[in-house]
Amino acid sequence: MRVLPCVPLAAALLLAAAPALAQQRGATDTACARDVLVANSMQRQAIDQLEQAGSEAADQCRVWRRHVETMRRVASVYGRCLSGAERTDRLNQVQTSEKEFAGMIRSQCKGL
Repeated sequence: MRVLPCVPLAAALLLAAAPALAQQRGATDTACARDVLVANSMQRQAIDQLEQAGSEAADQCRVWRRHVETMRRVASVYGRCLSGAERTDRLNQVQTSEKEFAGMIRSQCKGL
């Protein structure tokens, strides 16, 4: 059986790179874990702000705009850091909320 000379070299390079790739993946996992915690907090705060919004149209529109922006940021984190059913469920939740409030802004916040 003939072994190509580049195969052992390629295998050696992969083995040498494995710890660096694992370390990079670990750093990414740690960053994502932190980012998801922050995104969860942002989502809760946005919901609290919706519940505390005043009855003035200008106040509501301001809070709705902030809510839409927050849901977009949260969706970005969930899309990047989650997987499987959890990713699908959470993305659906925040994207639905973003679309709902963006529609309310379009219909009720003209000129405000």
